[in-house]
Amino acid sequence: MRIAIFGPPGAGKGTQGVRLAEKLNIAHLATGDMLRAEVAGGTDLGNQAKQFMDRGDLVPDDLIIGMIQSRLTGGSGMVLDGFPRTIAQAQALDDALRQANMPLDKTIYFKVDRDELVNRLLNRAAEQGRSDDTLETINRRMDVYEEQTAPVLDYYNSSGKVIEIDGTGTPDDVFQRLVAAVESGS
Repeated sequence: MRIAIFGPPGAGKGTQGVRLAEKLNIAHLATGDMLRAEVAGGTDLGNQAKQFMDRGDLVPDDLIIGMIQSRLTGGSGMVLDGFPRTIAQAQALDDALRQANMPLDKTIYFKVDRDELVNRLLNRAAEQGRSDDTLETINRRMDVYEEQTAPVLDYYNSSGKVIEIDGTGTPDDVFQRLVAAVESGS
């Protein structure tokens, strides 16, 4: 099964993506984690990405698409976490998966109120020391999400493969709703 997890910053994509991949025994590909590792490693990609990440902007499509395409796996499937974030990324993903004869099966969308998201991200910043979770950067990331990423939901809605999950509540509550929706297919 190939699943893309979609939603605004702080919606729980990372938390739920890891758990879902473990439950389904498939790979978890998280672009945010990959980018932070590149930054921490001081790689060329990391140095290029850091300037965008620190401002709360999306890392350019060409950098992200190349990074994720190099990690696409066949096998039993994958959970894509934080990708795609633009229509161009969604189209590139669909093309790459089609060429590999492994189309995307589902897109999971976590719906969470913006005020809740801001609070979650501020708490995460305090707990994890994330430099990309300042109030200014969070608000910028929310605006960028609305402008550039939210349209991806419409792109995938046209395929009939989107499952909307209420992303509020405890991580366990959200995970129960997620598993029930994936298992039932709706």
